[in-house]
Amino acid sequence: MTNVNFPAVSNIFASGTNAATASMKSGSDAQKSFAAFLKESINNVNETQNQSDILTNQLARGENVDLHQVMISAQKANITLQATMEIRNKVIDAYQEVMRMQV
Repeated sequence: MTNVNFPAVSNIFASGTNAATASMKSGSDAQKSFAAFLKESINNVNETQNQSDILTNQLARGENVDLHQVMISAQKANITLQATMEIRNKVIDAYQEVMRMQV
């Protein structure tokens, strides 16, 4: 059983980003930081999906795997994917809202 955690999210809130901290980072540093965060998050979702697939395949082959572990893994994979999709939808909505703003 693997624990699903988003350490980068807790790091963002723990860092206490404010205007002074945000202004200290250059634009390219912020882009690299966001890109690394996004890549790590997607990799975590992918890892959870892969673990679920492995357990499901082991169960289908008749190997000694607890059914409840397979179901828990499948639900974790489902929840992380749904959360990722909701975050994606919110980001797209925010982007569209910014694009509609008049300068």
